[in-house]
Amino acid sequence: MPSLTTSSLIPSSFRGLPSVVWTIFAGTIVNRLGYLVTPFLVFFLAERGVTGTETSYVLGALGAGNLLGPAVGGVLADRIGRRATMLIGLVGASAAQGALFLAPGVWTMAAAALLISAAGSTVSPAAYALLADAVDSDRRRRAYALFGWGVNIGTAVAGVLGGYLAARGYWLLFVVDAGSMLAYALVVAVRLRDPRTEAPEAKEQGDAGGGKDGIGYGVVLRDRLALLLLPLFGVQLFVYSLTEVALPLAVHDSDLSPAVYGAMAAVNAVLVVALQPFVTGRLAGFPQLAVQAVGSTLIAGGVALTGLADGVVGYTASVVVWSLGEVVVAGIAAGVVANLAPAHARGRYQGAFSWTWGLARFAALTLGVAAYTTLGPSVLWWTALAAGLAAAAGTVALTTRVNARAAHELAA
Repeated sequence: MPSLTTSSLIPSSFRGLPSVVWTIFAGTIVNRLGYLVTPFLVFFLAERGVTGTETSYVLGALGAGNLLGPAVGGVLADRIGRRATMLIGLVGASAAQGALFLAPGVWTMAAAALLISAAGSTVSPAAYALLADAVDSDRRRRAYALFGWGVNIGTAVAGVLGGYLAARGYWLLFVVDAGSMLAYALVVAVRLRDPRTEAPEAKEQGDAGGGKDGIGYGVVLRDRLALLLLPLFGVQLFVYSLTEVALPLAVHDSDLSPAVYGAMAAVNAVLVVALQPFVTGRLAGFPQLAVQAVGSTLIAGGVALTGLADGVVGYTASVVVWSLGEVVVAGIAAGVVANLAPAHARGRYQGAFSWTWGLARFAALTLGVAAYTTLGPSVLWWTALAAGLAAAAGTVALTTRVNARAAHELAA
């Protein structure tokens, strides 16, 4: 009987990745186990006597923080280091959890919610940049896919844990959230180190368009290829975000119980966690942007199928389709953005990508819900399908330019 070794337990798609990647993967699972407060925030606010319009202020502040944090995190990751930025974000978000629980009024709750999301979302650009530092361009997709797998594992467990704890007291959600962030901060402090910094003259070099970087996002704004790709990724992320925002509305309007939506979330989690390692390995040899386009088409098609569903079977079928798309695209967009970035600007490129993600989710929460409630569900579903297909086609059209940039960087 063959012996069971640690390496044999690792999916083949992720073997050979350095310890830094696995440390971030493990820390991400721990951190995501504590993403409990946000899903139950409306219920917590209601218990505190916050209802109606006042609740929207707190939720709006939470969404606004996701636009602020990535932009700040990208700059800090390049200026003070990836490790320091992650520590600031994790400790700050942990403190904000306590502030939200103890906040005496709506406006202090809104301020704490803003700090939670802003501090928490500074972590991703720094973590993405550190992953890009640790592996070469050929392995970045696998590294980012592993990161995403960790997010899904943690989120799946948190979904079950959150319901259990909420029934026993909302304070437990805050304790676990804050504690998990501090645990991840400890992992970062003990296990992670920044890469060697480049010589000052290297930092003075501009991006592909030339010129000096400055201290902000000029290096990204002068990169025409990045400015074409990021909006296309943003449209795809917007369509995907509808699965979190508009799907619950559709389930409710079909006179189905909240438990049905919980079951749909479970279907998504199980599929992603089970299939991610194997699909990533199978598709590793194919052109990344072509795979991204196929996966984005599946996501858009699955979202559109929601408009045809009126029962559990129909919703389950739609979730299966867009979940498969989620598995297919895992790690590609972040890997492509990392490959476009000069080494000294990886934090800001990942900050721009994370900000695009935050903007897409914010747009889904606002524009998506507004379209659903005012123009009608069918308008939203079929517009999402058209937008997703157009973005997928645009992504494929940029393949030659992306490959040319990669070849140029490799030669350099």
